[in-house]
Amino acid sequence: MAVEASSSQLSGLWQPQSRLKNLYYGPSCVQRHLLSTLPSQSSKAFVITGRSIATKTTLMQQLEALLGTHHAGTFSHIKQHGLVAELDQATDLVARDPSIDTIISVGGGSPIDAAKTISFRTNEKTGHYLIHFTIPTTLSAAECTAGGGYTKADGVKTGFMAPEMGVSAIFYDPGYAKYTPTQLWLATGVRAVDHAVETFYHPYATEMPWKALSIWALGVLFDCLPNAKLSHPNDEDVMTRLMLAAFASSGLRGKNVKGGMGLSHSLGHALGSPYGIPHGETSCLTLGDVVRLKAETEDAKQIARLLPATGGKPSGNARQDAREVGSRIVDLVVTLGLCQNLTERGVGKDQVPIIVGRATGGMKEGPVYDAVTQLVEGLY
Repeated sequence: MAVEASSSQLSGLWQPQSRLKNLYYGPSCVQRHLLSTLPSQSSKAFVITGRSIATKTTLMQQLEALLGTHHAGTFSHIKQHGLVAELDQATDLVARDPSIDTIISVGGGSPIDAAKTISFRTNEKTGHYLIHFTIPTTLSAAECTAGGGYTKADGVKTGFMAPEMGVSAIFYDPGYAKYTPTQLWLATGVRAVDHAVETFYHPYATEMPWKALSIWALGVLFDCLPNAKLSHPNDEDVMTRLMLAAFASSGLRGKNVKGGMGLSHSLGHALGSPYGIPHGETSCLTLGDVVRLKAETEDAKQIARLLPATGGKPSGNARQDAREVGSRIVDLVVTLGLCQNLTERGVGKDQVPIIVGRATGGMKEGPVYDAVTQLVEGLY
């Protein structure tokens, strides 16, 4: 049974959910630890990645050479938001080789979620999940959850969750992350900010460890993201700190967490796959305004606790401090050069009711619907 924990900082329940057994971080951690982490000496691993990593870097050649006889194949056609046709094709390739026991995702949220979904589908066919290793190259933190999903033919993303879909080993290697374009790196960093912030008004977020780690993560993100704008991809320490902060923002949620994250995430899903907007960029669009909206509600007290992590000084007035958190998020997005609006993304104003309906679970009227409508209209 889920236990609410946000109403009192000193009352709650955290239940571990992760299948994670190993989290490696630092330069060359893939080279040093991947082979020894495989389930057995006879393990066969199938690699999932996207076209950019496969064609614009030498990472796949390096990884396949490292795996040697353990390499069972590579699928490099995963696109943004994971299209169902791609997942069908990759799942069929894995099914042809019953010796495959491990799947390795390399990239951002789309390859990572795709690998989880392939593992889920493999279980449906064979009765066992694949062991999932991941080498993240963005800060989206998809590696932190046991949920996956894909985009259906109509453009709407569907998701599902099973504990067995979770990642078994994470390799935060800046030698892989350095190939990520700076804008994508920074935008997914704002996605990690989104995770950390929306933790604080989630009704089932526990004080320890999730909120405690989220405060730490937010401080690192606000400190390192502006530095990364100037130093990426040359500063391995900054890259590694940011990857650890992304993990801290979402990696220890607990299995008793119910439901999605919060309004910014809901808007992100409503805007993301239907309109081809990456989730990092949706967070840049929505999070600051969502926080300022939440600052006028009972969530202000929790949001205000984040002000020091963003570089602000608390005034003692919860709503004022929560508003400042929202403003500082907006300022961070400006500093990172990530400002945009829905008009620039090609989303017509006639889509506002559709976006609001998706984000609010099908609402068509009422105070919440009106507030979210006003927020979305402000994104143009």
